[in-house]
Amino acid sequence: MRILILSQYYPPEVGASQNRLSNLAQYLMKSGHSVTVLTALPNYLKGEIFEEYRGHVMVEEQDENIRIIRTWIYATKHKDFMRRLMNYFSFVVSSLLVGMWKIGRQDIVIVESPPLFLGLSALLLSWFKGAKLVSNISDLWPESAVAMGVLRNKAVIALAEWLEAFLYRRSHLITGQTQGIVSSIQSRFPEKRIALITNGANVDLFVPDSQLKQGMLLRKEFGLEGKFIIGYAGLHGLAQGLETILQAAQLLSRYQDISFIFFGDGPEKEQLIQMADQARLTNVHFYPPQPASCMPRIIAAFDITVVPLKRIDLFKGALPSKMFEAMAAETPLIASIDGEARALIDKAQAGLCIEPENPQAMADAILKLYKEPTFRRTLGQNGRKYVIEHYDRRQIAKKFECLLLEAHHYERPCLTKQ
Repeated sequence: MRILILSQYYPPEVGASQNRLSNLAQYLMKSGHSVTVLTALPNYLKGEIFEEYRGHVMVEEQDENIRIIRTWIYATKHKDFMRRLMNYFSFVVSSLLVGMWKIGRQDIVIVESPPLFLGLSALLLSWFKGAKLVSNISDLWPESAVAMGVLRNKAVIALAEWLEAFLYRRSHLITGQTQGIVSSIQSRFPEKRIALITNGANVDLFVPDSQLKQGMLLRKEFGLEGKFIIGYAGLHGLAQGLETILQAAQLLSRYQDISFIFFGDGPEKEQLIQMADQARLTNVHFYPPQPASCMPRIIAAFDITVVPLKRIDLFKGALPSKMFEAMAAETPLIASIDGEARALIDKAQAGLCIEPENPQAMADAILKLYKEPTFRRTLGQNGRKYVIEHYDRRQIAKKFECLLLEAHHYERPCLTKQ
């Protein structure tokens, strides 16, 4: 097949969707398909074009046999709604123009949503390139924006809901990353072909025995030798509710050997740093985002990985990607989360789940694992075993390929036919 992946976000940017789409592109290419990625000039999370791409309207690259076309985007550090819309629509326009010009006929166009608006470019490109449109939904929008209070204007909400329905109805296949997403879309569009394609982990990157030494080196590099490390690595955003970790750190400040470390960036990071400074939390340390290639050694340095989310009903259908990476690395989890993720962690027996936004419960869970190293190791081992069996990215990519082959009406033995 000739496959176009359209996404605003892609490596060298760091993030869950970037890693997942890069992994999918590599798998499809190695399976013999022709893969083109149409994406924006890298700017996430910095809010400015990465230095090596500045001054360009378009950059074309080759990653092995994957063709990558990067186009102009309005990059901004401002997080107000109008600037975000300008950011989204600038790429909608540039991707459509460049896609029409630079990309030939395709069999499949896969579009990553959000941003929802990118579906407009994907739909038009699919029409003009003779391709089937596949919408991969990693977050329900505008529902999530409304739930977090980011989107309040009723007219804009109604327009976004109309656009969502318009794009879903014109998709040949819709894939959702959680059962909650799939169920929501299925209930509203029962006539559409909808499939579950979850996040997962590249288990080969997380080899616990060989990573142990790398984790110790990272501890030494950051002056954390002899510390019991509670780690968070990922987006510092509104949805995560990271202030709960700071409040737990304050409750545990009398434990001199317990340290809380944050890797990443996001709109809430500066406020979190200010909160830690105002509370004089000497047991909390913030570090900049690191390349995806560094994540195995970072997670190997954690004694516990924390996966928090705010207490919003919509998030009961969330499956954070950092959860799978921690499990693959044999690192036990403390998840302040409800719903789908909690059920998975409980089934895998990979960590402790607590009520969202409850710092006392988080502090108690940390102390339990701090005091019980054997229990901690068992949880870590359980998590890795479960990810290998159920959330290996190679198997997830293979399932996705089978769905694409079915969409293309190409008969070939695959997982969905077994």
